[in-house]
Amino acid sequence: MLGLLCAVLLAPGHGLWFDEAFTYEVARRPLGDILRAIATGEGVTSYLADVPPSYNAPYYLVVHAWVSLPGLGGDTSLRVLSVLATAGGLALVTRAVTRLAGRPTGVLAGLVPACAPLLLEQAVEARSYGLAVLATGGALLGLTRWLQEGRGLLLFGLAGGGMGLAHWYAVTVLAGFVVAALLLRGRAATRVAVVGTLAALPAVGLVGVNLLNGTGARNAEHLRDTGGTLADLAVEAWAGGRTPLLYLTVGLAVVGALRGAGVRVVGVCWLLVPLLLLLAAETVRPVYLPRYLLAGLIGLGVLAAAGVTALPRGARTPVAVALLGLSLVASAPLAVREPRERSDDVVALLLREQRPGEPVVAADQRAAMGLDHFVRTEGPRLRPDVVLPPDDAPAGADRVWLVRRLVDGEPVPTDDDAILTDAGLSLTRTWDLPAVKTDLVVQLWAR
Repeated sequence: MLGLLCAVLLAPGHGLWFDEAFTYEVARRPLGDILRAIATGEGVTSYLADVPPSYNAPYYLVVHAWVSLPGLGGDTSLRVLSVLATAGGLALVTRAVTRLAGRPTGVLAGLVPACAPLLLEQAVEARSYGLAVLATGGALLGLTRWLQEGRGLLLFGLAGGGMGLAHWYAVTVLAGFVVAALLLRGRAATRVAVVGTLAALPAVGLVGVNLLNGTGARNAEHLRDTGGTLADLAVEAWAGGRTPLLYLTVGLAVVGALRGAGVRVVGVCWLLVPLLLLLAAETVRPVYLPRYLLAGLIGLGVLAAAGVTALPRGARTPVAVALLGLSLVASAPLAVREPRERSDDVVALLLREQRPGEPVVAADQRAAMGLDHFVRTEGPRLRPDVVLPPDDAPAGADRVWLVRRLVDGEPVPTDDDAILTDAGLSLTRTWDLPAVKTDLVVQLWAR
């Protein structure tokens, strides 16, 4: 199911946007350069000097290994890695919940997240969330084996360590699994608590490295303060903002929390412990971004699945169909959404309009990232003419192409305007390329 839906979402073939292109830019570097950037907190190229690999560093190492394989160096392969990891993670969730609560609940526990808008959106992005889902599924299966057979702690520990390295917010889910074990087995779960603590240490070490090298909270301006409504916003994001799906999911999750056989305690801890920990963290600084909570919100889908199978037998099938149907309706806009960024179209336009020898200047970091990437992959003819930050627009050319980001409909201010104006050039033509995340504009300056 997930593979089919992701194939539909990937069909339009939109180019990589800034975050994904950043993944590729870091991962394509020699291993030594990546490790040096991680340790020093420095960027891997001139225009990314203030954007180090930071907290996603382990993911870039995985992608580095992935793109080193024969035939896997293209843009699509980065997204395929995320799809495969997400599918693998949900398969592990299905297996674990099947062992805890039976096959109907297990199958539905895999299908519900697979149709959720938030998960589908991240499953096709060249970012670390797919690996976080994979590690979460592995840790859940390890916990399940321990609960049922007294073994599985090695899997729990290894996958738990992977959770925090894939995305350090996922450590809160690992804490939820430990709390579930303690509630279910009491003192006998001490070993689980010890293994969980050890599994969290790599993520703690990663945070420590970023504090020591000066990265800290740099580039965290996208995190929001929710004013105590973090849980409400998270659940709304899971449902894609669709009220019918939101109410049905929450209602079924409550039923699952109260009556879900076999998976009730694990599901409640999986969902609530991360939310409570993040609410506590929010009293210190903003922490909210929906996709950061993805690993924990899968617990909501599992509880909703348990709620369906806890209903009277005659109601189960129609309610399951309604839940999956509403999820697909909520996810449908993803299939027709506009590109997040159109740097690939920028390069295509330049290949049509630019004459060899005319400088092509990236005026800001966003423009530079996309231009650099797609010139390398789609338009190598342009490379001799590309000018990237911190270099400024050359003043001696008769025609200069300026690529820049738009914010609120206005170009991001740079010193290139003054340089070109002082050199006697004026803006003669513009091409706007609006998108979901980053609006770009191509400007032609001429004498």
